[in-house]
Amino acid sequence: MIPTITAFERSPDRGRGQARDMRVRWALEEVGQPYDVRLVSFSAMREGAHRALNPFGQIPTYEAGDLTLFESGAIVFHIAERHRGLLPDEANARARAITWMFAALSTIEPPVLEREAAVLLERDAPWHAERLPRVEDRIRHRLRALSDHLGNADWLDGAFSAGDLVMVGVLRRLITSGILDEFPNIAAYVARAEARPAFRRAFAAQLAVFTAVWGG
Repeated sequence: MIPTITAFERSPDRGRGQARDMRVRWALEEVGQPYDVRLVSFSAMREGAHRALNPFGQIPTYEAGDLTLFESGAIVFHIAERHRGLLPDEANARARAITWMFAALSTIEPPVLEREAAVLLERDAPWHAERLPRVEDRIRHRLRALSDHLGNADWLDGAFSAGDLVMVGVLRRLITSGILDEFPNIAAYVARAEARPAFRRAFAAQLAVFTAVWGG
């Protein structure tokens, strides 16, 4: 059965592959699972048909037969559980890979999203100039610990896993911030993941949507 995922019809990231459907596309490409994409406009995301798939009116969603999922982390985990290649067979290694998925979404992503809100939505606030450096320092605190753990390794725990996929999906949201450049081993880690053929296929697929809709 070929699953269907949803993605932005007009992604605000302008083809940079930072929207959360990219994580799901990448996971499906890693495991060799064909998939269909249904593009959703911002207005349609607020309507009942889409909210029946995701009560919060967000993307991505995942539909396969009578199963509907939302939240990119949950979708990636579902894909990884049902296909070989994203979770180790050995029980402890598998548990650690899942732990890194949670760490990406629960420990690293919150301050990253806080920074995005500060930059995109709060720029004109009188306290913006004071708040933004504090948010960025919280990101640096998290990345310093991640950098120490990663060291000179290629991946977070042995072979590439869903933990790396989700972590890199989060870290890529910092590409234009300059913060990643302060941690060379993390920047190299992200570049290594972006060089994977599955990532390149997923990126090309989402970029094609941007090109078709926006031109370029």
